[in-house]
Amino acid sequence: MNTSASPVYLQIIESILQSIRDGVYQPGQQLPTQRELCEQYHISLMTMRKVLDELHRMQVIHSIPGKGTYVSPRRQETDYGTLIGFEEQMARLGLKPRTQTLEIKRMPAPTVIAEILRIQPGQMIVYVYRLRFADERPISLYKVYIPLYLAPDIIERGLAEKSLFKMLREEYGYKLVGSRNTVSAVVPDDEAKRLLDLTETTALLLREQVTFIETGEVIEYSVNLSRGDMYCTRYDEGQIF
Repeated sequence: MNTSASPVYLQIIESILQSIRDGVYQPGQQLPTQRELCEQYHISLMTMRKVLDELHRMQVIHSIPGKGTYVSPRRQETDYGTLIGFEEQMARLGLKPRTQTLEIKRMPAPTVIAEILRIQPGQMIVYVYRLRFADERPISLYKVYIPLYLAPDIIERGLAEKSLFKMLREEYGYKLVGSRNTVSAVVPDDEAKRLLDLTETTALLLREQVTFIETGEVIEYSVNLSRGDMYCTRYDEGQIF
């Protein structure tokens, strides 16, 4: 190790992080065993365990019982302050987006959904359920509810294959002026585990969004479940330079 004022274990953490940044260790790749890492860095097993514990805490690596320690997938940063669609968001991150529509239909609005959309219970809405991918990895489950009277032929216009926000802007001429968002952590159910290919229990980020158009009407209410090991959230307030 180099001579530095920082503790040895911090130097090793930075060395491993640099190896990940440089592509020496790729996302999903198994790390050498603890003893192999001890030999590589010439440190004790106790110190190496401290290093790995810290990398676990940073969610840079994860362990699979009976198999070993692996580099975690890159976490995708999402800016919830911007009213853009999933495809555009992934493109900004340099990732290839793909969306699979699992269900799309018209249905009467349940009371809870009607209250959020500010319509009458039983009034017709459009419901869409999607599985989203980034670079062919499943990263989120997305459900959206749209008042039918604001986009009566949106299914016929190809919503199953198109970006909702892009359609609302370009095909219906709506101006999306703002949204209210809440984010919390939840435990995945069996369906979420299966669709998001979760091999171990990991927290999901639950984001609920209510989007408004310039008339003050609610144009959509969405619920997005994202893998907590692949997503982080950024909120900006005020001027950012």
